[in-house]
Amino acid sequence: MNDDLDSRLDLYVQAVLGRKAESVVVLDVRGLTSIADAFIICSGRSNRQVSAVAEHVEQFLKQNGIRPLSVEGRKEGHWVLMDYGHVIIHVFYTETRFFYDLEGLWVDAKRITTESLKASIDSGPGVFDGEEFIIE
Repeated sequence: MNDDLDSRLDLYVQAVLGRKAESVVVLDVRGLTSIADAFIICSGRSNRQVSAVAEHVEQFLKQNGIRPLSVEGRKEGHWVLMDYGHVIIHVFYTETRFFYDLEGLWVDAKRITTESLKASIDSGPGVFDGEEFIIE
């Protein structure tokens, strides 16, 4: 991925991290699909957090002159899909994310670590590694 696209993706990652989205993963899907260049996948611990992350992303990106083509699922808070053309953001309720396993579906996609994502990883846990944790 070129530095220009990496820097543009970092703005989206900043938006997602702005409301403490968890387990953020950025996938380079170029060459695998024509619908986007990158998917950003993240989780929230509750329906309210999922909706709050989506609302924050939309407001943050709007302040930076970026508007979505469409947003689906915000009211329900299980899976919000935000289509920004070359970037699609998936904000999942944690259990819904495990069920749909987009990382498994797009296993051939290269993972991207932007500056903001690296800083977030360095500051603590939160990167989804594909393993399910069951707390009893």
